[in-house]
Amino acid sequence: MEMKTILITGGAGFIGSHLIRLFVNKYPDYKIVNLDKLTYAGNLANLKDVENAPNYEFVKADIVDAEQLFEVFDKYQPDAVIHLAAESHVDRSIANPNEFIFTNIVGTANLLNAARKLWGENTDGKRFYHVSTDEVYGSLGETGFFLEDTAYDPRSPYSASKASSDHLVRAYAHTFKLPIVVSNCSNNYGSYQFPEKLIPLFINNIRNKKALPVYGKGENIRDWLWVEDHARAIDVIFHEGRNLETYNIGGHNEWTNIDLIKLMCKVMDRKLGRAEGDSEKLITYVKDRAGHDMRYAIDSTKLQKELGWVPSLQFEEGIEKTIDWYLENEAWMENITSGDYEKYYEQQYKER
Repeated sequence: MEMKTILITGGAGFIGSHLIRLFVNKYPDYKIVNLDKLTYAGNLANLKDVENAPNYEFVKADIVDAEQLFEVFDKYQPDAVIHLAAESHVDRSIANPNEFIFTNIVGTANLLNAARKLWGENTDGKRFYHVSTDEVYGSLGETGFFLEDTAYDPRSPYSASKASSDHLVRAYAHTFKLPIVVSNCSNNYGSYQFPEKLIPLFINNIRNKKALPVYGKGENIRDWLWVEDHARAIDVIFHEGRNLETYNIGGHNEWTNIDLIKLMCKVMDRKLGRAEGDSEKLITYVKDRAGHDMRYAIDSTKLQKELGWVPSLQFEEGIEKTIDWYLENEAWMENITSGDYEKYYEQQYKER
């Protein structure tokens, strides 16, 4: 069997590392090329268990560097691209919008150009899979869900840059006949997530008895998706999804931030042998994020009906597994939270 070569961008990141692991182990006849710039959120330690696999190779490259990308495409001749590389933290996009514009928009355009140049008119068996976010849809009220045809209404520099990249991918499909598929997912959680995001940040802070900074009143609602379920969804969409289609991936797990944080406090008090309620005393309310979206919720009916994907874990089970992983991997967390991250943390979460 001829080996299919798949280029996965951002494979050293949180979601990307889970996808790399799944593909390397599940498809030994595929050549998996992991292209990552290794920014603060990219960590090759996330992939120690597969780094020596015969069908895996890592390439350090920046998607903003078009010339470098063309060289990578020329060398590896990928049959498909799964594009996850992105700046993804809303707070950072407010502090530095240009970084998001270059990586998420220009970087995506460079990848599209490289794929188009390599594949030309012969796109049989080719696929450009663009991984996006539910944040492009804006903010929901108390009812309703994001559907695949929900109008875009991004509210932050991050979501605006992702919305722009989504439009570029679809435009290349219509103008240049590039075979594309897009998915938009809800908030992911699980192992190997950089601790600027809510769940690993708060697990680490509870463990170390540090303040738990809650934006506003903690009433914002998010739909939470276990990262391994997201990787499974990407797998099925990549192999079975229809060209030019969009698939929404959601966890069907809506939680207000404050209820989620209180659940984590309760679970961790039990796991750490503390009195129930001890960790809740660490909750500290801080000034709300600028333009903070109130509610996200995704309807995954299309993905379930067309391709048979459903989430495997309910949130209470998933959060137990996630907390266990971080408690068992303190060395990973301590390595991540040193240096510049600490400075960023102090700057980003000042109390009122």
